[in-house]
Amino acid sequence: MLKFTIMDNITIFNKGNKPTLEEKRKIIGFLYEHLEKFGDAKEDIAKAIDYSLEEYPSFGGFVMTYHSGPELAAAVVINRTGMEGYIPENILVYIATHKTLRGKGIGKKLMEAAINQSEGNIALHVEPDNPAKKLYERLGFTNKYLEMRLVNKK
Repeated sequence: MLKFTIMDNITIFNKGNKPTLEEKRKIIGFLYEHLEKFGDAKEDIAKAIDYSLEEYPSFGGFVMTYHSGPELAAAVVINRTGMEGYIPENILVYIATHKTLRGKGIGKKLMEAAINQSEGNIALHVEPDNPAKKLYERLGFTNKYLEMRLVNKK
């Protein structure tokens, strides 16, 4: 008998394997709901997904989903930066696990799959009070810089 693994239920979407409009709508809604206070507007999530799918000129990336039965249980969005060395080649834009499935190792397995799928280094932004910060550190992410932002009102 084959042993079940999380990889059996992972789908990778990219330029060559795009989700249907309904699948894309579900991924956007899922991320919006399950990122909770650490998320963004649906329009911004859609932009990151479109970037990864090269819906417009971009460096691409991928969207990876994990299903538990028919239900979406976790999703990650990775965008390629088009840079190397001075800035990592990839940025993990979003990752979320269904709020009722947290603490079961799904997020870790999806992160590991995303790391394996990525070519080059990966950056991510995480708020100091986000519980996922500990997972990222266990996976080898370090905090080399303090990010600062200027909201340019021009």
